[in-house]
Amino acid sequence: MFKKLVVFVVYIIPICLFAQDYSASWQGHFSYYNIKEVAQGNDKIYAASENAVFSLDTQTNQLEEINSVNGLSGETISTIYYSDAYELLVVGYDNGLIEIVFDNDENVLTIVDIIDKPTIPPTTKRINHFNGYNNLVYISTSYGISVFDLARLEFGDTYFIGDGGSQIQVNQTTIYQDYIYAACSGSNGIRRALTTNTNLIDFSNWEAVTTGNFTGIESQTDDLYAVRSDKRLFRVENGILTELSLYQDQPLDLRKVNENMIVTTRNQVFIYDSAFNLLSQVVVDTNNFPTELTSATIDDNFLYIGTKNFGVLKTELLNPVTFEEVHPDGPLLNIPFSLQAKSNGVWVTFGEYDLFYNPYPLNNRGISHLKGDQWINLPYNDVLEAKSLNRISVNPFKNNQVFISSFFSGLLEVNEETSIILYNETNSGLESLVLPNNPSYIDIRVGATTFDSNGVLWVTTGLVKNQLKSFDLSIKQWRSYSLGKIITDEFDNNGFADVVIDGNQTKWLASYDFGVIAFNENGSNSVKNISTEEENMPSKYVTALTLDKRNQLWIGTTKGVRVLYNTSNFFENNNVQVDEIIIEEDGIAKELLYQQYIMDIKVDGSNNKWIGTSDSGLFYFSSDGQKTIHHFTTDNSPLPSNSIRDISIDDVNGIVYIATTRGLVSFQSGSSGVLETIENAYAYPNPVRPGFDIVEKKVKIKDISENVNIKITDIEGNLVAEGQSRVNQRYSGYNLEIDGGTAYWNGKNLGDNVVASGVYLVMLSDLDTYETKVLKIMVVR
Repeated sequence: MFKKLVVFVVYIIPICLFAQDYSASWQGHFSYYNIKEVAQGNDKIYAASENAVFSLDTQTNQLEEINSVNGLSGETISTIYYSDAYELLVVGYDNGLIEIVFDNDENVLTIVDIIDKPTIPPTTKRINHFNGYNNLVYISTSYGISVFDLARLEFGDTYFIGDGGSQIQVNQTTIYQDYIYAACSGSNGIRRALTTNTNLIDFSNWEAVTTGNFTGIESQTDDLYAVRSDKRLFRVENGILTELSLYQDQPLDLRKVNENMIVTTRNQVFIYDSAFNLLSQVVVDTNNFPTELTSATIDDNFLYIGTKNFGVLKTELLNPVTFEEVHPDGPLLNIPFSLQAKSNGVWVTFGEYDLFYNPYPLNNRGISHLKGDQWINLPYNDVLEAKSLNRISVNPFKNNQVFISSFFSGLLEVNEETSIILYNETNSGLESLVLPNNPSYIDIRVGATTFDSNGVLWVTTGLVKNQLKSFDLSIKQWRSYSLGKIITDEFDNNGFADVVIDGNQTKWLASYDFGVIAFNENGSNSVKNISTEEENMPSKYVTALTLDKRNQLWIGTTKGVRVLYNTSNFFENNNVQVDEIIIEEDGIAKELLYQQYIMDIKVDGSNNKWIGTSDSGLFYFSSDGQKTIHHFTTDNSPLPSNSIRDISIDDVNGIVYIATTRGLVSFQSGSSGVLETIENAYAYPNPVRPGFDIVEKKVKIKDISENVNIKITDIEGNLVAEGQSRVNQRYSGYNLEIDGGTAYWNGKNLGDNVVASGVYLVMLSDLDTYETKVLKIMVVR
């Protein structure tokens, strides 16, 4: 491996990058049910889902995930290939990106030559197939063939093999009798050229074997086989095609493993010996595994089949009767839409509706729940046929009771991971929209929901007169409220992106075309909004709302962020104004997130703000927005996409869950929620052992209250470190930092030196209640 890396450094630093392993702070929560392709090598089976890969060690049955946390890009995977000779996995993508994962190496090599090629249109850069031959990999793409040298880790030539040197789609290549054969689309047939020819970039050195639309080609011992788009498989000999099989469905994958030829269709797998005699024909039991197949491979006496819904199915090659489902634990899909985190995990839906709150075409996608370390998935069949599931609310007084909005079917109640009831127009206060030309049509668009402090669920609905509902679970009573003073016609507002409730029980709603709407059923002036430029709103389309720990309302719109600092007198104030946040950048005053499309805003335990954008990744700001603590993108983090859909924070454990358009990841921020007292405060690790990197990993003091002073002294009473809430904030460079309900000590004293072995006292004082507590920490160096 060292030799290969040296060659890489010398030759190709300008075109390649090593991606970092982020597993210390990040965790990927990817779905591995929809397998695009399988490969085998080095006693492992590799399977690629949409944007992540897993491997199965056939000797130990150990599963290993390879995703954006390990260094993959998170882009859409199109094909994979494993090289036994060089012990590496090559991953190809729809956009032309190539990544190389080395065995027993934390780094992933990213190759952007094809992406950066200006002469190739972006729509034709897809990687269709890898064919390894000696030290080379022939890359079949939608423009032709490129060559990559695995020994030198660098690109060679690119062949445009169409008539007149035009770019044509090549689906697969193979080497047969010193020729490289290419199966081509668009009636370009099969083309070949001598591998010994040193001038294959000259299209005239490529000859047409036959015409037609060919999807696959593979050699086996003394024979050459090709698959045409009319479901036929041929033996190719001296330019003559002999039909061997007509399949019921189009072959999707053609490959040779050892001396066996494998043909995979969407419903069956056919395995042939070296003389093309049928050894085994595998039909998956659709009663237990209703799915389509994508590809298959062999290892020892077992067949491994990639599927669209069940990961990899393992069965005996010659006795394919029983099937074992193989894949890492994960959510149903890699397109999370909405999240709701709690201390033991997170709920996920896969929606969705579009920018204009249009749920069509309706989707049937189920829900997922990460409970502890296990994913519990409820497919569509288990959610009472509720479609377009989106927002999630967990009962704060009964965490196993969850309400999930459907933007077509109503409101789904789930108890203990079991769907209990679907509330609709027949059994609740929910209403269907009414179409004048089709009054019998039922469409109940439930969106953002939240619980108030009394355990009453507040529900928003679109395209109806009474847009706001309340559901008192204790007495099973529904009430309806109209926002007609603001929204005069039910079809004027398609839906609501968010609803939050403040300490005065005012409901704040993020509307589609009316800005922020405030509603309080107890007030005389119960409905009011803010939406105009005169009120300093950059857009009427509000996409996110959150109330921070100072009762300030943070507002996300399609054109930036605003803050309503005084929410208490909103109804009485006749001149309400929201404020932008002005920051200084390079000596110039600028508006924070100017003109950015904001997707979500969340507040953590230390009142800092997490803000997700539609195309610029994820921001983490200080409580007032003046300091950017982190700006995570696909370039500097495991985010699989810069398009953030939702954020949810587990305040107890300091975990930030981030839903993107290409999958779910989480970040261990460490910022936990504060407690009312310091009674249960504790420190860990304790004792601090010699192998622990105290400076980098730090000692944590957990479960502290909102306003504390912390002094750390040695056993003789000498002050070692001191910190105070709202002063010694995290990421500020102090040796003792406080972030919400957790304090961090880097083991250094006032002289900025790491302390010696000994016992240290942690003295906590709540500055509001005068409560005190003393902890002891043993440091062993």
